[in-house]
Amino acid sequence: MSDTDTQLTGVDLLHNPLLNHGTAFTEEERDAYKLRGLLPPRVFTQERQVQRSLGNYRKKLTDLERYIYLISLEDRNETLFYRLVMDNLEEMMPIIYTPTVGKACQEFAHIFRRPRGLYISTEDKGRIAEIIANWPHDDVEVIVVTDGERILGLGDLGINGMGIPVGKLSLYTACAGIHPAKTLPITLDVGTENEKLLADPLYIGLPQRRVRGAEYDAFVDEFMTAVSTRYPNAMIQFEDFANLNAFRLLHKYRNAYCTFNDDIQGTASVTLAGIYSALRLTGGKLTEQKLLFLGAGEAGIGIADLIVSAMMDEGLSEAEARQRCWFVDSRGLVESSRTNLADHKLPYAHDFAPQTDFLAAVNALQPTGIIGVSGMGQMFTQPIVAAMAKINERPIVFALSNPTSNSECTAEEAYTWSDGRAIFASGSPFDPVEYKGQTYVPGQGNNSYIFPGVGLGVVAVKARHVPDEMFMAAARTLAQLVTEEDLAKGRVYPSLKRIREVSAAIGTAVAEIAYAKNLARVTRPDNLPAFIEAQMFQPVYD
Repeated sequence: MSDTDTQLTGVDLLHNPLLNHGTAFTEEERDAYKLRGLLPPRVFTQERQVQRSLGNYRKKLTDLERYIYLISLEDRNETLFYRLVMDNLEEMMPIIYTPTVGKACQEFAHIFRRPRGLYISTEDKGRIAEIIANWPHDDVEVIVVTDGERILGLGDLGINGMGIPVGKLSLYTACAGIHPAKTLPITLDVGTENEKLLADPLYIGLPQRRVRGAEYDAFVDEFMTAVSTRYPNAMIQFEDFANLNAFRLLHKYRNAYCTFNDDIQGTASVTLAGIYSALRLTGGKLTEQKLLFLGAGEAGIGIADLIVSAMMDEGLSEAEARQRCWFVDSRGLVESSRTNLADHKLPYAHDFAPQTDFLAAVNALQPTGIIGVSGMGQMFTQPIVAAMAKINERPIVFALSNPTSNSECTAEEAYTWSDGRAIFASGSPFDPVEYKGQTYVPGQGNNSYIFPGVGLGVVAVKARHVPDEMFMAAARTLAQLVTEEDLAKGRVYPSLKRIREVSAAIGTAVAEIAYAKNLARVTRPDNLPAFIEAQMFQPVYD
């Protein structure tokens, strides 16, 4: 640690998680920074610290305890936290993000230890710029913001939803090397409709009903103006807003700020990548697919919109491409005779006979793939998967709802009910499945394959906006990184062990789009891939 890194000394240095090295401070650093006597005398390497931390982590009895341990480590020593997570990503990603983060959000007020990020409430109206000025870091590059109304498949968790921005930004650093000091999680507290939280004396948010309408819009407008003024080069990611706000906020802000909605666009990109990989197994073309969605919310519509764009890029007209995407919602098939359809469903309300349930729609439409984004568990029943296997030699079955309990079917069910022929992916992780002497490794359609790399590319070249072309490029790049060995195991995504390689490649592809569309504010470097990789934070002690 050089003198230019910090002027902090003693206890103040040990209490700064970005700068603290703990027992790894060298003899020279202990003298220079007045740490003598404040630490045990033996100096440890980071490798030994990781060994100790991993042992303590694995002694925890529940996933929630493991989550608390990791967050506490992050609060003490961020460099060590990221070294530990990156070295054990497949083991720890389900803890710091889906599915365990869902349980952590449900219990957030009760396990609350130390604040991370900014909490901005409707009581701060008129002074949001002042609140944002309280954040100590001046060079924020990635912001994840939620209002907590649609946390995973768990619904309205109010301010407890802060676990999502915190977890997402941990993945930005672990997966794509965004420096932790340049990330900022934010929760907008506009109230909650969750009766359990409103009655909970330990709830840490405003115990009031949600603000709606013009008051909500004015609050979000003030926030966007204030945060973009303080951090003009930052990318703002909207996360877990309810359908009634997610689409319109995306459309309202996407061309005014550097912003995107991960539930709509990130989910779409990782799903499109999975379909591209699946087509390497089926031998078909994207433009030949007919896809039936269970659930017509922001995830489903976002996926379909990106697939339509990709099909158009491959030669179909918009009308022809939309005819390849069909939806079933809580009232049955989305079709043209339906009245009172939400605006975002109307482009997919095709002329077709009404179908009251998903199985009937499968049999009537004969899709090549089904995509579950319903937020409801066990909706892909044995008759549905069996019907898909009867229609297709290799049926595409993507059960993408989170957390695990909300998955439309398990990996074992998909493989068993299709006699081992399904090409399966899920939102939450499933263990490998043994079926008739073969091992199947289910793919996890986790947005962490996409959004960290997109963010890396955007912030590296200081892109002004985040257009859909970036997510299409990210999907194609991710699919290209799936190996023949992956496909032979039934896996349509690369191993998470390669996530930094994946993010660097996606970052490069995204930066290429930024330059092609004249959105970059950084002069193009001679070697773009090397430039992108050079931006990536490495969790080592300086």
